[in-house]
Amino acid sequence: MKTLLTFGDSNTHGTLPILVEGEGKRLAYDQRWPGVAGAMLGDNWQVIEEGLPGRTTRHPDPEMGPHMDGVVGLFIALQSHGPIDFLTIMLGTNDLKGQFDRTPQDIAQDVGMLLDIAISDEMQDRHDVFEVLLICPPTILEQGVIADKFIGGRDKSVLLSNLYQEQADARGIDFLDAGSVIESSPIDGIHFDGGQHLKLGRAVAEVLRDMANDN
Repeated sequence: MKTLLTFGDSNTHGTLPILVEGEGKRLAYDQRWPGVAGAMLGDNWQVIEEGLPGRTTRHPDPEMGPHMDGVVGLFIALQSHGPIDFLTIMLGTNDLKGQFDRTPQDIAQDVGMLLDIAISDEMQDRHDVFEVLLICPPTILEQGVIADKFIGGRDKSVLLSNLYQEQADARGIDFLDAGSVIESSPIDGIHFDGGQHLKLGRAVAEVLRDMANDN
């Protein structure tokens, strides 16, 4: 049995595109991309979901709370679960909020900090070694009811893929650009509909299967 831990924000949680601010409808497990990936990988895989709406790479949120800090969350997740064989990290969308005032380079460096935690001797020893897949979120669209929170975020998000790739390559970590597979919903410019979750889940499963076969 192989165990996969999926670490991310609302797009790992499965939050549907938002029509009314404050709502947080969620796709069913078998429609969320982690569930789709698990089904594709087969019965000998277990998927653990760690998707928290609002989570950032490494910043407490003054509105949503200090628990949105992804560094804290990753330590908790890796010490709560295990042993795991694979970890996916897909974060950075919430860092595009205007309140954080982060450059694309800042966000990529913060993602690099998460990767360093994951590949640290402490965490690798704790789980008897696991592999990491870094997933870059797709470009956001800056439209819909939450667009005002992400003013200027679209142009930043366009640059993230190459910067994330550099962070992954520098550490010998596998990388997937989600934007090469899916698009953010035009409804709110941030989240994915069921069809996009299906596509992403299938793409992640293919990469993970290749990673597992390389071992």
